[in-house]
Amino acid sequence: MTVAAPRRAAVLGHPVAHSLSPVLHRAAYAALGLDGWRYDAVDVTEDELPEFVRGLDPSWAGLSLTMPLKQTVIPLLDHVEPLAQVVGAVNTVLFQGRTLVGANTDVHGIVAALALDRPVTSAAVLGAGATASSSLAALAQLGCTSPVVYVRAIARAGALMRAAHRMGVTPVYRTLDVAPQELGGAEVVISTLPPHAADPLAGDLTHVAGVLLDVAYDPRPTALSVAWAAAGGAAVGGEQMLLHQAAEQVRLMTGHPAPLAAMSAALEDKLTS
Repeated sequence: MTVAAPRRAAVLGHPVAHSLSPVLHRAAYAALGLDGWRYDAVDVTEDELPEFVRGLDPSWAGLSLTMPLKQTVIPLLDHVEPLAQVVGAVNTVLFQGRTLVGANTDVHGIVAALALDRPVTSAAVLGAGATASSSLAALAQLGCTSPVVYVRAIARAGALMRAAHRMGVTPVYRTLDVAPQELGGAEVVISTLPPHAADPLAGDLTHVAGVLLDVAYDPRPTALSVAWAAAGGAAVGGEQMLLHQAAEQVRLMTGHPAPLAAMSAALEDKLTS
């Protein structure tokens, strides 16, 4: 195998110290034999992002971005891939010479984490942020273009509505308070709510039969995942989305297939240590 020259990559965010991306990417570099490659966590605010990007040199292979930088970075890029453009969120920046390319691997992460072998006909999304937009795109890939989206306030879901329109997806919007009574009929439910934000819903769940992907993974399992499984459904932890979106980033940044087993083992070790 030809080993690429050492490169740099990093996850940017504010705060970012909690990020598990370095664990995943460093495990991948070690398994791939990419000696000298570096992956760091760098605390960068929205205001600091333009100067940080301008200061990057050709030694950089790519960036991973957390919110709110997934949207702030878009005007700074030379090209945004179509999927990231319609979703309205870039979580990956690739360096192609002096050209900065924005991509979205969250959609891939959601689809891969669900690992379904059948089309989805009914689905629900909890939340209205950038991950909710990626969830709509993932569900569309899986066959569901009319999911129900549950939000705290429909009047504040404008950005998600615009993203859905760009995708050609036609969700039905409902308020979160009615979600526990309605989720039982969904084949797939994706919660994009922040840690603990879905806890109040967990106590009101009754019978469910579908698959839940809760993108939160702290604590693990989440209260919603525990309640979902107790009510009869199957729950997928948010760390699986994290793993698969990072694996796709590794492939794009290094040009090598991601060593999924090594990355998964490193993630599990970190989460259980």
